[in-house]
Amino acid sequence: MLAPSVLVVEDEPAQREVLAYNLAAEGFRVQQADNGEEALLIVAEGAPDLIVLDWMLPSVSGIEVCRRLKSRADTKNVPIIMLSARSEETDLVRGLETGADDYIVKPYSVAELMARVRTQLRRSRPSSMGETLEYADITLDPETHRVHRGGNVLKLGPTEFRLLTTFMEKPGRVWSREQLLDRVWGRDIYVDTRTVDVHVGRLRKALCAHGGEDPVRTVRGAGYALG
Repeated sequence: MLAPSVLVVEDEPAQREVLAYNLAAEGFRVQQADNGEEALLIVAEGAPDLIVLDWMLPSVSGIEVCRRLKSRADTKNVPIIMLSARSEETDLVRGLETGADDYIVKPYSVAELMARVRTQLRRSRPSSMGETLEYADITLDPETHRVHRGGNVLKLGPTEFRLLTTFMEKPGRVWSREQLLDRVWGRDIYVDTRTVDVHVGRLRKALCAHGGEDPVRTVRGAGYALG
């Protein structure tokens, strides 16, 4: 599975580089932006798994970036950790009410920030943190790469495993073919959208190998969902 992607939005170069370095050292894929407008453009091209966002930014403030992203259906569930030199309780409340999932006052401990990043990702992308996923009678263990359904071991190829992981992290969510290509194959690899249909078909076959209903739902004109 592709490592979680983190967008660091910070206008102070030294702090941005320190954050990017430590996140990369933790194994995350890192993107950087030094202003709010650039951050919004990056997110429009493909939402990251988490955003570390400074409050005070040129062009568009961090609080405004947070407000815009949390008001959009496709980005409202992306965790945002707000960084700010503002330590007053009213500022904390404003940041959280705008939609930030966490708020850290500068100066901060990098170790603490990394711990909070992992906590947020454990909620939004549990498999990336080694958490076992369960849906109905299906269990997926990301560390051993084993999948069981109704007590039976299922044989999945690497791509089908990544597809199932994506579906099980967000049951009920409808994923477009383009979104699945970005999450499962990566945006740097060109794969035709019809390839998604082929691998979803293989996943369905594997899931029903020992009987049971097909849990993958086709949403005409939109994509696929689990349940």
